[in-house]
Amino acid sequence: MTPGPVTPGYDAIINSAALLDLSARGRIRVTGDDRARLLHAMTTNHVQQLKPGEGLYAFFLDAQGRIQADAFLLCFDDHFLIDTTAATRQSLFAHLDHFIIADDVTLDDITDQTFCLSVEGPHAIDSTGKSGISVPYQRDSHVRWGDLIAAAISSTGAPAVRIYGPVSGRDQTITLLERSGIIAASPQDAETARLSRYVPLYGVDITEKSLPQETQQMQALHFQKGCYIGQEIVERVRSRGHLNKLLLGFRGQGEEAPARGTKLFVEGSEAGEVTSAATANGEFFGLAWVRTPHNTSGMIAEINGAAAVLHSPSA
Repeated sequence: MTPGPVTPGYDAIINSAALLDLSARGRIRVTGDDRARLLHAMTTNHVQQLKPGEGLYAFFLDAQGRIQADAFLLCFDDHFLIDTTAATRQSLFAHLDHFIIADDVTLDDITDQTFCLSVEGPHAIDSTGKSGISVPYQRDSHVRWGDLIAAAISSTGAPAVRIYGPVSGRDQTITLLERSGIIAASPQDAETARLSRYVPLYGVDITEKSLPQETQQMQALHFQKGCYIGQEIVERVRSRGHLNKLLLGFRGQGEEAPARGTKLFVEGSEAGEVTSAATANGEFFGLAWVRTPHNTSGMIAEINGAAAVLHSPSA
């Protein structure tokens, strides 16, 4: 990916507030008396301790500890809402459905019946509040405002308010937000912004081959929660304290973004490869898998002949 000049949408995400349409992401509603127990046993985080109005970020693993999907889970009085990437919408639904045997759990894919918008940027909370929509302040928490749900979830690493609602109210909600001065940003703007803050994306930077600790997204893990699918591998990695590679951000001076798969060198040795990258304001930046012992934040790498400083990814 090699974006052109900085756009108003990208500038708004970085400096004020921008509106993103995330409706392509998958949304699964989970109901039934056993919903918390089932989700707790299938994710890396502590679902059973959630109270209505709270949420969390988690991985879904296979028995080998590899990440099959990531998702935000929001807890309500009578259901959970799972927000996952478009790429894992169907596979995650099938994965969950496979493990519902004698459980009182019902899954409903509500993606097509709902919308998902996000206001992102340093003024996102204030700007959304000016529109009249109630806003949450604690990370991953959520509040209701009429038919809408507003959650403190970001896709770019900036402060954000993610808004869900019935698809019939999408246009009205967009108008409401735009009247408060929030401008629309493109998917490319959002991609550049997330990479500028080293925010990994499942299916691009994190894949079905990744182990949880390799991603450095430790907010997705809870080490005292009890058994879940893939836990044995996660615990083995934790006890041994060694990983062969880590996901890291990088940043250097240059007008051209390295392509996916571009090799990364440290002290003349091949040490990893780029997963995604972008450019803005004369810099290139992105994410890469970097092998041990070269995967330390602050280390200088070489990408396409240019120097780049390695950084820990956003969590």
